Amino acid sequence: MTFLDEVKTAVTPRAALLIVGVLGLQLLFIASYVGALHSPKPTDVKIGVVAPGQLAGQLAADLEQLPGKPLSPRTLPDEGTARHQMLNRDIDAALIVDARGTTDTLLVASGQGSTETGVLVNIFDQIEQQQRRGLRLDDVAPASSHDAHGLSAFYLVVGWCVGGYLCAGALAISAGARPANRARAAIRLLVMAGYAIVGGLLGAVIAGPILSALPGSLFGLWGLGALTVFAVGAATLALQSVFGIVGIGVAILLIVIAGNPSAGGAVPIPLLPDFWRSIGPALPPGSATWVARSIAYFHGNAIAVRLIVLSAWAVGGTLLLLLMSSLRGRGGRDDGSEAATTPGTPHAPGTPHAPDGADAGPSGA
Repeated sequence: MTFLDEVKTAVTPRAALLIVGVLGLQLLFIASYVGALHSPKPTDVKIGVVAPGQLAGQLAADLEQLPGKPLSPRTLPDEGTARHQMLNRDIDAALIVDARGTTDTLLVASGQGSTETGVLVNIFDQIEQQQRRGLRLDDVAPASSHDAHGLSAFYLVVGWCVGGYLCAGALAISAGARPANRARAAIRLLVMAGYAIVGGLLGAVIAGPILSALPGSLFGLWGLGALTVFAVGAATLALQSVFGIVGIGVAILLIVIAGNPSAGGAVPIPLLPDFWRSIGPALPPGSATWVARSIAYFHGNAIAVRLIVLSAWAVGGTLLLLLMSSLRGRGGRDDGSEAATTPGTPHAPGTPHAPDGADAGPSGA
C-alpha cells in the first residue's frame, strides 16, 4: 500500500468528520469563554435606594443615568426592606443614605460573587467621592472564609455537570449510543439516577463538611446535586439517542461551551454580555449555580424557577430518550448501538447474533 492508501485506511471519512467537529467545538469553546469573560461590565444591576423624602427619587434617577447604564435602581422605604429583598435575591445591593451625616452605607452580598461586589463598590466609591461623602460596607450575605471569591458553588456545579455527561458517555461507549428498545433506555435511566444520587451526595459532602467551602443545608445541596447530575445525564442520553455518539458533542456544546461561561460563576450574570446573560438561566449550570448559592448564603430563597428549569431538562431528556428508543424498538432496526432483539428472541438459523453493545457492521454508531 502507498502512504496515501495508509492514510485513507487510518483516517476514514467518518473519523475526518468527527475531527472537524472536534475542531469546531474547540473554536466555539474559545469564542464562548473569551467572549463572555474577557471584559465584564455591569448592566442593569438591581440596586435599592433608601433615602429620606424626594432625595430617594432624585438619587435613583441620577443612578439610572450613569454612562453605560450599569445600574437599575429602585427606591425602597427603609433599610429593613432592602435587607429583606437582598436575602430574597430581588436586588443585588442597596445604598442607604444617611441624611444626618456624611457617611452612607452600601449593602452588598459577597456570597453571590466577589467580582460583582468589587464592581459595585468601585462604582459607589466614585459617586460618594464626587459628593464628598464617605462609604461604609455592610455584607448582608458574606461568603464563607473558605469560599474564595464565592466560586465554590460554581465549581461544585461544574463537577456535577461533568459527571452527568461523562456517565452518559460511558454508557454510550460500553453499550452503544442508541439503546435498542425502551427497556434498555429505562435501564440506562435507572443507572443514571443511581449515579446521580451518589454523585450528588459525595459532591455535597466534599464541598460542605470536608472542605467547609459551602455552608447551608447538606441535604439541600445533595438534592440539588442529584437533580443536576440526572438532568445533564438524561439530556445527554437523549441527545445520543437522536444523534448517536455525536450527541456527546452536542451535550458538551450546550453544557460546557454555552452553559459554563453563562452560569454566573466566574463572572456574575449582571456583568455578562447580553447573549450570555439571556441564556444562562435556561441552562443547567446557570440554574444550579444560582440554587447552590441560595442554599449556601440566602436561606434557600428564590430557587423555585431554577429548580423548574433543572426539572424540565431531566423530564425532557427522559421523555425524549424513551420516545426515540420506543421508535427504534417498534421499527425493529438496529444500527449496531445495541442488539435490537430482547433476550430469548429466536434467531434465524445461520444468522450471527452480535452481543449487546457490539457493532453490527460499519454503519454502527
